[in-house]
Amino acid sequence: MKRHHIDILTMGCSKNLVDSERLMAQLSHAGYTIHHDPDTCEGEICVVNTCGFIGDAKEESINVILEQGQRKSEGQLKRLYVMGCLSQRYLSELEAELPEVDGWYGKFDWAGIVDELSRESARSGASPLSTEHIGWDDSLKPGRIITTPAHYAYIKISEGCDRRCSYCAIPLITGKHVSRPMEEILDEVRALVSQGVKEFQIIAQELTYYGLDLYNRRAIAELIDRMADIKGVEWIRLHYAYPTDFPWELLAVMRRHSNVCKYLDIALQHISDSVLTAMRRNITKEQTYAFVERLRKEVPGICIRTTLMVGHPGETAEAFDELLEFVKRVRFDRMGAFAYSEEDGTHSAEAYEDAIPEDVKQARLSKLMRVQQRISDELQEAKVGQTLKVIFDRIEGEYLVGRTEFDSPEVDPEVLVRIDVPSLPAAPTAMIGKFYDVEITSSECFDLYGKVVGEKS
Repeated sequence: MKRHHIDILTMGCSKNLVDSERLMAQLSHAGYTIHHDPDTCEGEICVVNTCGFIGDAKEESINVILEQGQRKSEGQLKRLYVMGCLSQRYLSELEAELPEVDGWYGKFDWAGIVDELSRESARSGASPLSTEHIGWDDSLKPGRIITTPAHYAYIKISEGCDRRCSYCAIPLITGKHVSRPMEEILDEVRALVSQGVKEFQIIAQELTYYGLDLYNRRAIAELIDRMADIKGVEWIRLHYAYPTDFPWELLAVMRRHSNVCKYLDIALQHISDSVLTAMRRNITKEQTYAFVERLRKEVPGICIRTTLMVGHPGETAEAFDELLEFVKRVRFDRMGAFAYSEEDGTHSAEAYEDAIPEDVKQARLSKLMRVQQRISDELQEAKVGQTLKVIFDRIEGEYLVGRTEFDSPEVDPEVLVRIDVPSLPAAPTAMIGKFYDVEITSSECFDLYGKVVGEKS
């Protein structure tokens, strides 16, 4: 057990990761040594940042808490704190079930961990820790400790969600949509550029809502337009949009700026009219097809990433066949899918019976993903012979591993270049975080293989 060391374990999405990075900065400012997601936890304090989105994520978070609780009971850990979505939603239940946890904090009061450690430090007779820089509005002082590779970072532009999809517990956890002020976001981007960050993943539960609460208008297009004008911003990538009332002026910004990636992550969930109605998605099958067609017409070559759901109450075999046909016709560049799980307090949990057997849900999910696998293989194979702009993230075994503008970290395909070829323009380690032209020579499953043919200025 290492004194004055804190291990922070982050579960779930990149929005949680940003919270962990901000907490790390506060704790580091207070004098602690911080390790994020270490292979082996050795600190005297552990903070688990939980996810509470769906059943599997909740179970994973609980298991990690239990593992750290066991370490504490064995004397390998002094203090255990829990924060994030799961504790935001199930605080009273978790407190009763897991007494080994020293402090529970939700999605928005996590800075209280620093305050608690300050009081603990004072009780032990040590110098009190500084809590001078706690708070959302003061997030740039001392800022964030970036846990991603130094050349890219996530930018969270809002919290919460005003949508009321039948299956989703996010509004119950995070509350209504709250935008960050535009100047604050742009200042954060400038600060990160000064630290060497080149690529920005723009994240929100629903980014097309950005600005409605602050400016009485959808301001996402203006935000991205101004962000793209910041010197040093090489790539901007957009995550988690919603199709209904989509701000089409955002696509004009995408066309106008070469550093706004032709990439949009937008969950469509289903295509059957009956299922879309049950989901409370406020869109029809016809409108969804027209929406995708317009995206591709206004931004030729755009990479569309979507998420689909199988097994929502009311999804008949015929409705699922419609979903399969949708995927075959539209041929998404990137697609994820998951099976419906009933979440306490949601509309679907209260209004519908979760009557589709789990084995049927899983069979549908597997069939859907097999269809997408074939499409992905074909789309990737079609890139063989093309020369693409690639940024390299890391070295893994015998390969430099990178991404194109159409690939977001962690979730999308990668580009692999062998490091043992004499034609590399620099030492492999010196190429990480830089852009190169890569000729694609082959494809395999989701990934591409290639050779470097030039360095981008």
